[in-house]
Amino acid sequence: MTLEQLTIRLNHPTLAVRLNALKELVEKEKAGELAPVECQGDVNNHIHTWYSFSPYSPTKAAWLAHRAGLATAGIMDHDSIAGAAEFLAAGEILGLDVTSGLELRVSFADTPFGDRRINNPDQSGIAYIALHAVPECGRAVIAEYLKGVSLARARRNRKMVDKINALIAPLEIKMEYACDVLLYTSKKGAGGSVTERHLLYSLAGKLIDKFGKGEKLIDALENQLGLKISDKNRAWLSDTNNPGYAYDVLGVLKGELVAKIYVDADTDECPDVREVIALAKKAGAICAYAYLGDVGSSVTGDKRPQSFEDSYLDDLIPYLKDLGFNAVTYMPSRNTPEQLTRLKALCEANELFQISGEDINSPRQSFVCLAARAPEFANLKTAAYALIGSEKAAKDDAGKSMFADAQVAAEPSLNARTEAFAALAHN
Repeated sequence: MTLEQLTIRLNHPTLAVRLNALKELVEKEKAGELAPVECQGDVNNHIHTWYSFSPYSPTKAAWLAHRAGLATAGIMDHDSIAGAAEFLAAGEILGLDVTSGLELRVSFADTPFGDRRINNPDQSGIAYIALHAVPECGRAVIAEYLKGVSLARARRNRKMVDKINALIAPLEIKMEYACDVLLYTSKKGAGGSVTERHLLYSLAGKLIDKFGKGEKLIDALENQLGLKISDKNRAWLSDTNNPGYAYDVLGVLKGELVAKIYVDADTDECPDVREVIALAKKAGAICAYAYLGDVGSSVTGDKRPQSFEDSYLDDLIPYLKDLGFNAVTYMPSRNTPEQLTRLKALCEANELFQISGEDINSPRQSFVCLAARAPEFANLKTAAYALIGSEKAAKDDAGKSMFADAQVAAEPSLNARTEAFAALAHN
């Protein structure tokens, strides 16, 4: 079987086929049929897969992470832990150090920041957080908890599809939630989540089917749907040979249309932040606040310039520590040096663990964050290994995770504990 055929099989519907294709690719790599991987020690703890929204199965995501030269990689799906076992199995085949996590949205309503736009572009009082290093013993705990979240999200998704259909009715296009979204663009039946991106990706497909690629579609987006298209997005959409075309249409829709179709999430879908912090502790996971910071230019063209938590960050970070957060996660490529210098100082002052990863959910995004190679981010590499060490240590016992009460009592120093758990990653 050719390299191209095997690479396609990494996204095969059957897990065994995906993993067998990966094994064959590894053998071909060892035989010299592929250029050797150049590993420069990069880490990435924020890789989405098709269990939330991504072009990649967990197996393909792990392969691409390996081929990009990553030293470690972490799966990070929205509201789903379903891809973790496959991602870890793929990592073992590749000899790649990996870790598992998920991203959730929580309510800050009953906090001093309940009326603020925190790190969620779409709704005030709702924040994205990440649960990192979920050990094997904690996956079932989290999966059970997510059932209620999934039901609530499905109700809201259907309402948003109704709003989309009202907007696109003049275009003589209609979306069917059960068919277009659940059947064709999500892995809901296998434990995946359904996000706003799924809805808009389905819409992108219908728009391409209706108007084709290029000027007719651009005209429909601008003059019939009233969306603004940046110069960067216009260039991508003008290129009819662009292999990631549908994802670039999605980028425009996400940046411009969400405000028109968004339905506020309730506390069934986005539970109180304290409840999820307790869930993380029970599962042996590391609970991290996801710093966004004020946005200027979006790398993927799917975020408008907007202000978030920077104006009150000095108050927010200590409050996160008091709530029981273990960490803050951030992406060096997304923020300015000034933003990150300030954030790092606040994390250090409040003894919050620092984690990083490069958001991967479209073909536009690189698995390697070049900005993270700067000397001031060397701590993020150690942190990535500490995540792996924590997940391994707590495999059968959540009480052995890095932030479990017994571990903190045994080694109160965050820096010393980080080094100790990073060392466990290699055992």
